[in-house]
Amino acid sequence: MSRIASSLNVGFVAGVLFVLLVYFLVQQQEAISSLSVATTAAVSQWMTDKQLIKAPGEIQQIKAPGEILVASDVHRIADKQPIQDPDVASDVQPISDKEPIHDSEKGEVVCTTESETLGHSETCEVDGDVRTNGTALSVTLVPASWKERREWMISPYSKAEIIVKNVTVTQLQDRATAPPCTVTHSMPAVLFAIAGHAGNYWHDYTDILVPLFVASRRYRGEVTFLISNIQYRPEWLVKYKTLLWGLSKHAWVDMEGDTEVRCFPHVTVGLRVDKELTIVPEVVPGGPLSMADFTRFLRETYGLPRGAAVSLTREPDKKPRLLLIHRGHYRLFLNEPEIAQAAEAAGFETVMMELRANASEAEQARVVNSFDVLLGMHGAGLTNALHLPPGGVVIQVVPYGNIEVLARAEFSEPVTDMGLKYLDYSVSVEESSLLETLGPEHPAIKDPESIHRSGWTNMFEFYLAKQNVRINTTRFAPTLAQAFDHLRQQ
Repeated sequence: MSRIASSLNVGFVAGVLFVLLVYFLVQQQEAISSLSVATTAAVSQWMTDKQLIKAPGEIQQIKAPGEILVASDVHRIADKQPIQDPDVASDVQPISDKEPIHDSEKGEVVCTTESETLGHSETCEVDGDVRTNGTALSVTLVPASWKERREWMISPYSKAEIIVKNVTVTQLQDRATAPPCTVTHSMPAVLFAIAGHAGNYWHDYTDILVPLFVASRRYRGEVTFLISNIQYRPEWLVKYKTLLWGLSKHAWVDMEGDTEVRCFPHVTVGLRVDKELTIVPEVVPGGPLSMADFTRFLRETYGLPRGAAVSLTREPDKKPRLLLIHRGHYRLFLNEPEIAQAAEAAGFETVMMELRANASEAEQARVVNSFDVLLGMHGAGLTNALHLPPGGVVIQVVPYGNIEVLARAEFSEPVTDMGLKYLDYSVSVEESSLLETLGPEHPAIKDPESIHRSGWTNMFEFYLAKQNVRINTTRFAPTLAQAFDHLRQQ
């Protein structure tokens, strides 16, 4: 009997163990199936969103979970002070040690690759419980529930071909790996870099200020700017401080110098360029904006007095004012007095002036706003068209060398989008200093296309760096007449 009882006990235990094993295997299989379905659904949703460009195969795994930090709009722990201008109202409030949990259960990262934009921009829109770590230059989305881990490397400068330290954007798999916030912001943020060609007047607006307006205007000042690369361009922030305060009521953050873990409900990483020095209304987040909206913003921010050019229909006795831009180094007008006389003969009050890149931006804007026509050689100085009153005229003188396509791409459509009349005047070989310095048989004179084919360096050297111009004022007179007629017809 003892032997039978023992056998029964062993059988009973084995049976129980077998049942438990079967149960465990079934539960594990169901869990795996559930995760597989969740992953498939998430990726499917991610791929079908029309704003999403980057495919799963393009994602680069770069950083380990422990290297990632993030944050939101400014509640903060008592022993730390926010990076905030003392004159600007702060939304900083003390909080407990506990990590804030955002209301959004959604949370998503939508990234655009450089191949999808004219300016080769890379951007990510990160929405949900988003945290930034300046010293690691990282932005992290913390999921409310289980998610697949993903990672992107994004250039925060609007032209991705410019080498600048990338921002790591990560969607965490598990919120337990996320560090606690030290500063929590109630407002969104825009992260961008001052780099590349910043300091060149045209690039300042094309690469940074216009795209920043597009990215941030929807927030009506309630946005924090997270700026990287400041140590290399500190003067840039001084020059454009007034415009930055016009877009954000809150102090910007120096990303590389920021030791905080900041939490935001939304972060835009990088700036997007769709067309040079202009805005494509259809792709503006939060609703359409135009280049006319941007120039209106400039007039309001700088307090420019003129919102319309002179109308010769209403004021027939008033002389429209023409600003002839003087250049100090290359691409010079060799006969400026003659050009000024031709403009006076066409009916304009003419002033010659050099518009310096290191001048006060607000003062320069006010000077340009007092004119009706801007006349200049192809170059960054024509960017001052932004400050002309609507209805004014821009005349671009295009140097010899078949560079009309380049010149018009940079100014023709942008100027038109600003609500201005665009005209250009192409220099003939007889008006170019290259004919005298190189001789009629040089390829740059006889065959400009061969210079183009040899690459940008040669093209720039011959047609943009070495060339000065002596305008044939008789040949130029019809262009001046067109400008005058435009003001007479308004």
